[in-house]
Amino acid sequence: MNLTKLLRIRTRFGGYSAVLFTVGICLTLFFISIVLIAPLLQSWGILLDPTDLLNNQVSQAPDPKHLFGTNIRGYDVFSRTLFGTSAALQVVLGSTCFSILLGVPLGLLSGYLGGRVDRFLLFIMDTLYTLPGLLLSVTLVFILGKGIVNVAIAVSIAYIPQYFRVVRNQTVSLKTELFVEAARAMGASTFHILTRYLFFNVIQSIPVLFTLNAADAVLVLGGLGFLGLGLPEEIPEWGHDLKEALPDLSVGIWWTTLFPGMALTFLVTGFSLLGESLSELLNLPNRD
Repeated sequence: MNLTKLLRIRTRFGGYSAVLFTVGICLTLFFISIVLIAPLLQSWGILLDPTDLLNNQVSQAPDPKHLFGTNIRGYDVFSRTLFGTSAALQVVLGSTCFSILLGVPLGLLSGYLGGRVDRFLLFIMDTLYTLPGLLLSVTLVFILGKGIVNVAIAVSIAYIPQYFRVVRNQTVSLKTELFVEAARAMGASTFHILTRYLFFNVIQSIPVLFTLNAADAVLVLGGLGFLGLGLPEEIPEWGHDLKEALPDLSVGIWWTTLFPGMALTFLVTGFSLLGESLSELLNLPNRD
């Protein structure tokens, strides 16, 4: 990429897009830093162990000892909100990486080979794509059981068709290009063509899909937790905490829903803004 094109990208990627990117990356890095800091705070005695109950079983309003108050079960809301970040990011990372590892290679093979392989994979992926993501995740969690790994796998199944369709469509358009034809004429193997000539030309949209799917994965995890599925109760998770705190609103206990809800909203917002701004940036060179 020459200097003129770099300057064009820098000029256009400004204003509103730059603000979206800055806010998105700051929110995302903030939650990543929480995952790193929370265990240190616990080791220094600043946080209560989120799996240990307090002596009393009455919700306490926020005070200097319990910054976000406690819930009816006696859990420290501040501690569970912070440690819930770890569960959310683990599911996000596991589900998106698993869907990329399956969707991208299958999309490359389907687009390049065509024929029966392409038709078979398209049928499978189109079938998965038509199913509601949350409903599919609920069904798979029932089959696989609770736990971070099982939830990550269940959530990822809905994202595989998205990576597959994007990569497959780009592969179909690129496999007739001269550089691919030349490689094929020189006797390059299918694996060599896919990995050397096609892979790096079809993955430009992957970062955008990654961030948008990450935002959706946080919402799906919260939905599973709200339904009483997903993670065991002893593992802090925002959706489960919101479900437990739902009756509190009727008696004026606002802190048990406010803070987990804010954490979930801000993390989803961070991933969404990052995805939108990356989409704007990655599309810039092709607009002229």
